[in-house]
Amino acid sequence: MVTHLLGVLGFGGFCFILGARPQDVRYLYCLFYVIFVPLRWIYYRYKKWHYYLLDFCYYANTIFLIMLLCYPENEKFFMVCFSFAEGPLAWALIIWRCSLVFNSMDKIVSVFIHLLPGLVFFTIRWWDPVFFEAMHPEGTARRASWPYVESKSYLWTWLFFVPLVAYMVWQLLYFLIVDVLRRQRLLRDPEVMTSYRELSKKAQKANNMWWRLSGLLGDQNRLFMYILLQGLFTVATTALTVPIFLSYELHLTFQVLKVSASVWNGGNFLLEVMPRQVILKEKKKTGTQPIEAQLDQSPLEKSMEPNNLSEVNEE
Repeated sequence: MVTHLLGVLGFGGFCFILGARPQDVRYLYCLFYVIFVPLRWIYYRYKKWHYYLLDFCYYANTIFLIMLLCYPENEKFFMVCFSFAEGPLAWALIIWRCSLVFNSMDKIVSVFIHLLPGLVFFTIRWWDPVFFEAMHPEGTARRASWPYVESKSYLWTWLFFVPLVAYMVWQLLYFLIVDVLRRQRLLRDPEVMTSYRELSKKAQKANNMWWRLSGLLGDQNRLFMYILLQGLFTVATTALTVPIFLSYELHLTFQVLKVSASVWNGGNFLLEVMPRQVILKEKKKTGTQPIEAQLDQSPLEKSMEPNNLSEVNEE
């Protein structure tokens, strides 16, 4: 109940500030990041999920924090951050079916990690007079808009190509840390979760399209295929940020889509998933249907719970 109350009040307060003082939304986001990401690391370290914090979303959010606090008037840095926020992070919110459930702090943080950056950069792109004026210093010719949108090559460079280079830097670092330096540690302890380990486990269990795609080059190359598929996803979603950047109407519609998807998934969890969980627990207690315990679900398992429960029911 306390978590639900704080979650509703926090989200309501954020919406109020978004409407009343959009120029202050970035500070609220920074406060959220410096408080909840360290707390999440402590919790995930205890659950052996801490390698999730090496995922791209945390890498991108760290870059956002640096840009907002240290380089708030850097136009090119802003565009790279915009591409991350409204590209891979935003679409991951939809693809992974993140659920806005106010009685789960873990779900709230997962949604906000992907949702808030886009809202912050939306306000900067279209509403924030402080940022807008910063790009028109005294003594210089005033431009029609900020950031600079007259040159398409300029847009594609800083919204597409440079962000992809930054993504490849992250992918290389992630591979070196998780799959090279910490490989033996992960092999010794199968309970330690990484994104690839969790996704491959779920895909194999469901024998779905992703499992078949990742096995096109054989089982020994599944990690390579996972990296390739993730790269293709990043390229596609990053390219979509260019038209979003140029159109206020499209950008606004995209914000509504992201929030609606999160709320819809949250409602689905509360009205369909939780009642099924109660029924399954009761059946387990009475012994009418043996069900494998799922006491320590990882974050990715939680994000895919509707599908998981459907599979259990079908079995």
